[in-house]
Amino acid sequence: MKKKIDIIILSGFLGSGKTTLLTNLLQQEKQLNRKVAVIMNELGKISIDSQVVPDNTPLKELLNGCVCCTMQGQLEAQLQELLLTQNIDVIYIETTGVAHPIEVVDACMSPIFADKLAIQGIITIVDSKRWFDRDKLSPQMQQLLYEQIRHADTLLLNKTDHLTDAEQANLIFSIQAYNTHATCLLTTFANISLQQIQAVPKNNRISKQTTHVQHDLKVKSYVYQFMQPLDIDAFENWLREMPETILRIKGYLKFTHSESMFLFQYSYGMPIYMKEPVQMPMNLVFIGENLNTSWLENEMIKLEQKNL
Repeated sequence: MKKKIDIIILSGFLGSGKTTLLTNLLQQEKQLNRKVAVIMNELGKISIDSQVVPDNTPLKELLNGCVCCTMQGQLEAQLQELLLTQNIDVIYIETTGVAHPIEVVDACMSPIFADKLAIQGIITIVDSKRWFDRDKLSPQMQQLLYEQIRHADTLLLNKTDHLTDAEQANLIFSIQAYNTHATCLLTTFANISLQQIQAVPKNNRISKQTTHVQHDLKVKSYVYQFMQPLDIDAFENWLREMPETILRIKGYLKFTHSESMFLFQYSYGMPIYMKEPVQMPMNLVFIGENLNTSWLENEMIKLEQKNL
């Protein structure tokens, strides 16, 4: 089976040091001779930071919007083009400072190519000074900052050179109150080694249905491919009883009551079915926190067996 392309998401609030981190990581990737591509998302119409990406590195820019809301379709198109035209090992996605990590993961996991990608983690970089001054932010911006921290696999607590030892300890303690799962690393100028942020190992298991399983990431993605149509009543009963840790579901399905293909979307408790004019592989993508992927696979097998 062809090796999946790693996806690494760089998250963090405005001005925290994401571009500096990206520059450091690209230099290290070059030393390892890994083939890298970059997707940079900017809220403005002009990309200011794209000059840090080497000329020989495939670069896609998503401008004048946020990838986690208005530009999800454009990200899907850019990823598809990279997969079709480039021979790469890893794609770094640098998000805007106002991007929600879960929404970015969701934007990456198109059922068309989710089985070709392996999300290796969300790295959130935190400006330590802004953290201590976070009460000056609006309630909405404070909540976004907490969400960026809560969903991270690795937390880089940046710009700590001006902090005392006591302040550094306080910083770690207060950050970990929002995320006990992530590894916290103190940094200056986002200076970190790839080895330090690659602590989450890949754990792929291949079967007829399973395309990607990760056991150690906080936010996991899972892809199941159905071989036959489903009973829609059984499927909807399962949706009503599924764990709240499943945040998103999307994919292409067929049901026994119809000859049509359906694009299925689920988020915030709301399922949506849309008829599709073309036939697609029946891939269903799940995104959630600490997913029990073995349980999920067994549940999908049971749904499939209801028609045997």
